[in-house]
Amino acid sequence: MIDLPTAPAGSDLGWQRGPLQRGLRLFRTVFLARVNVYVDGFNLYYGAVKGTSFRWLDLRKLSERILKPGSRINRIRYFTALVDGRKDPATPHRQQTYLRALGTIPGLTVHYGSFTTHVKTLPLESGGGMARVLKTDEKGSDVNLASHLLLDAFAGEFETALVVSNDSDLAFPIHAVRKRLGLTVGVACPVANESRPSRLLVAAADFRFHLTRKRRKLLRDSQFPERLVDSTGQEIRKPADW
Repeated sequence: MIDLPTAPAGSDLGWQRGPLQRGLRLFRTVFLARVNVYVDGFNLYYGAVKGTSFRWLDLRKLSERILKPGSRINRIRYFTALVDGRKDPATPHRQQTYLRALGTIPGLTVHYGSFTTHVKTLPLESGGGMARVLKTDEKGSDVNLASHLLLDAFAGEFETALVVSNDSDLAFPIHAVRKRLGLTVGVACPVANESRPSRLLVAAADFRFHLTRKRRKLLRDSQFPERLVDSTGQEIRKPADW
């Protein structure tokens, strides 16, 4: 387990506070909070928007609708990996189009993991033997997200962080940022229904939001326009099958 340093005694970052310090923290959190948003891209896609008409998602609009009114979004970090076209040749083009759309959001940066592919022997559903299958796993996004969350917290970049993920591996860094640095961290859990958020993740956070496919109005109101223009003047169009 990583032993994180505690803020110096008397520091505003210390987690032991008197009434005045707690009151100031509450005021900043509610009215003046600088917010960093950390988005697990594949977790969001598979948990909340895959197979829906809401994949053209503007992450700033989504974050603003989840957070308290008056919160100031300082930056958004989006974690993903580049897909290949093995199953669907059009998939990389759709992803690149979406990444270009995300690039029009001020303060948003994209951080890349990778995919690993290997052969794995798995039992058949019928129970009648085994089969060798090609298994692809996305690697790096959870580690990258946790690392940036901790580094940004120590750098004093935010008063509140919003983590968009349902990955229980993020529970420890969220807990550490809250307890060691006295900062506020919430989670928006992308889940297929409201009964399946990670209990470890929810328990580690100050506040939670269940980001389900049932929240159609939220997702509909958080879409990019069908046509955008990037910083070079090039047009970006929503993929036709989205």
